[in-house]
Amino acid sequence: MDFRLRVFESVANNKSFTRAAEELHISQPAISKHIQELEALYQVCLFERTAGANVRITKEGELLLLHAQRILDAYRQMEYEMNLLTAHFAGELRIGASSTISQYVLPPILASFLKKFPQVKLTVISGNSLQIEKALLAKKIDLGLVEGVGKQLNLKYSPFLKDELVAITSVKSNIARFDEIDIKQLQRMPLVVRENGSGTLDVIKAELQRQGLRLSDLSVMMQLGSTESIKLFLENTDSLGIVSIRSVSKDIYSGRFKVVDIKGMEFLRMFQFIVLQGKSGGIEEDFMRFALHAANS
Repeated sequence: MDFRLRVFESVANNKSFTRAAEELHISQPAISKHIQELEALYQVCLFERTAGANVRITKEGELLLLHAQRILDAYRQMEYEMNLLTAHFAGELRIGASSTISQYVLPPILASFLKKFPQVKLTVISGNSLQIEKALLAKKIDLGLVEGVGKQLNLKYSPFLKDELVAITSVKSNIARFDEIDIKQLQRMPLVVRENGSGTLDVIKAELQRQGLRLSDLSVMMQLGSTESIKLFLENTDSLGIVSIRSVSKDIYSGRFKVVDIKGMEFLRMFQFIVLQGKSGGIEEDFMRFALHAANS
């Protein structure tokens, strides 16, 4: 494989020579040299410098990126299949996972997978579900794990693991005196939820819609970008948060938070694998089978 194409793809994805150098663990002058060689080879300009250290890909660069991604995908698939001929399970897998999955579900699965298949090179990025979908569509990752309801027509969604959202509050909060509240009480209570684009918020909105309500009908005092930030916020306010039970089970047992049931409401969802439509086989499917077995064990 021409390593220059890997360098070019990294610069295009990161929009930065500096971040590409950090990702590939080589010097920035080496990054510049590889790009200059490609530009000299095809006699085109591939990137334009913008404000700061960022770069913007040119129209010619977009064409090269299209072909480079196909070549790199084919190379990864070839490397994986050739290794299987000798029962040598190796290759590269780039995973993107939404925040709840990457923090509370994936780490032990990744550890077990690498223990069994140490020759596999794994890289993992985290973001909300919308960001992971966009990363997969841009071919920055090979496999995604997301929360909520699948929306993108160009992606194939398959079930991974069931999850439930629960309403929690700090045991020091005034709200902790309630074991159960009804929907009218919920509408009056200060609420903190995840940001727009998160799968958690999508599930909350879907259940509210089933109840004939919108998010604007609740007293949302804050939207935060991670479950951990919600938990820290709750510890310092008299408010309610709605998060995955997987993210707070230890905190509930330790007496840090309390679950408050909401009468008549249920926040159920399925964590899902996502791959590009038409993509089949390869190390992605092997990891999905391993993860399903590990999660259900």
